[in-house]
Amino acid sequence: QVQLVESGGGLVQAGGSLRLSCAASGLTFSSYAMGWFRQAPGKEREFVAGISRSSGGIYYADSVKGRFTISRDNAKNMVYLQMNSMKPEDPAVYYCAAGRMPVGIAGERYDYWGQGTQVTVSS
Repeated sequence: QVQLVESGGGLVQAGGSLRLSCAASGLTFSSYAMGWFRQAPGKEREFVAGISRSSGGIYYADSVKGRFTISRDNAKNMVYLQMNSMKPEDPAVYYCAAGRMPVGIAGERYDYWGQGTQVTVSS
């Protein structure tokens, strides 16, 4: 079955960096757009970044543009989220998602989700 497993979460100081990874299995990875979403306590899940099958299309939420970078390695079935200049509003559970539709910001476009990895930012 399809599995998406996130890793790399943890505690980071404000202004610091963290790199999240997502390992995908059970699917033809290169046929799926990939996305990162996050959900903070008491808040709705929100789109963070998305990348098309061939990395030709990349989208970011305005709140992370210029600070976060999404990338993928189709040979390794991996997608990454490099997070720099972390802010106090970034803490959340970060989820990796895979979708057969073209990359987009709506969660409904994604078919499979990981369990999430917690990111905490200390001020």
